[in-house]
Amino acid sequence: MGTQAGSEAATAESFCPSDEEIDKWMSCAFDMARDALENGEVPVGCLMVHDDEVVGKGRNEVNETKNATRHAEMVALDQLLDWCRRGNRDARSVCERTALYVTVEPCIMCAAALRLLIGRLSMLKMLNVEPQKDPVKPEPQLFCSEKEIKIIRS
Repeated sequence: MGTQAGSEAATAESFCPSDEEIDKWMSCAFDMARDALENGEVPVGCLMVHDDEVVGKGRNEVNETKNATRHAEMVALDQLLDWCRRGNRDARSVCERTALYVTVEPCIMCAAALRLLIGRLSMLKMLNVEPQKDPVKPEPQLFCSEKEIKIIRS
């Protein structure tokens, strides 16, 4: 049991996207947020990337679908789970090496869903957007929210 925990910790520690990868995927997430805004949605974009492949992507679809649960993270999570099912992959194992890129801090619903359905994601990258700033043209200040990481990983 101790060996498995040590192995899992080593896997999570060895997984760290480069600055170039982070910039690339965050740019894609912001393109999705822009698309959401252009379609009358709250501008949020989300990508889940596993081994340099987008396995889940989403933007807010709440107004379009008239479904309050269709936040960007939930749409991306559904796609990730479908990708795992189609490939007969274990979602928890996949998520140990999956990075979540999202343009705003996940709400409590999304954070809880990520935690309950997946258990944990290896990386959580968000762009810090101050409320008075344009969410589609944010200043490039990348950070990891320790609060959300604790919610998702605990």
